Amino acid sequence: MKSVEILSSVELYERGQICEALQVEKFQAGDIIIEQNKPGDKFYIIEEGQAYASKVFNEGEEPTKVLDYSKGDYFGELALIRNEPRAASVVAVTNCRLLALDRMSFRRLLGPMETILKRNSDNYVKYIKK
Repeated sequence: MKSVEILSSVELYERGQICEALQVEKFQAGDIIIEQNKPGDKFYIIEEGQAYASKVFNEGEEPTKVLDYSKGDYFGELALIRNEPRAASVVAVTNCRLLALDRMSFRRLLGPMETILKRNSDNYVKYIKK
């Protein structure tokens, strides 16, 4: 968990609480982990594997790859922070083992970090609003 950038500064006790709340989810290469415009109810951390985010900017167009994810990367926080549908789809490139945190646990455990997460989410703006 220390290798996850956003959690590296979290105290040991808090990190332990987060670890207890995380659920392991496995996806096969090619699986859609989250789908653009669908409701978001989980935050994910990649424990093993690789994935990418893609976005359909205009209805009827093919999705455009916008980000790559690998071990230690996280995604899914935008829908939870903003209470909006998923801004992009995330697809497994390889078999993936993800750590998932549901909406309620995310708010309870990462709520104090919401300011940091919001600031980091500003990095996505260039991908969301092409």
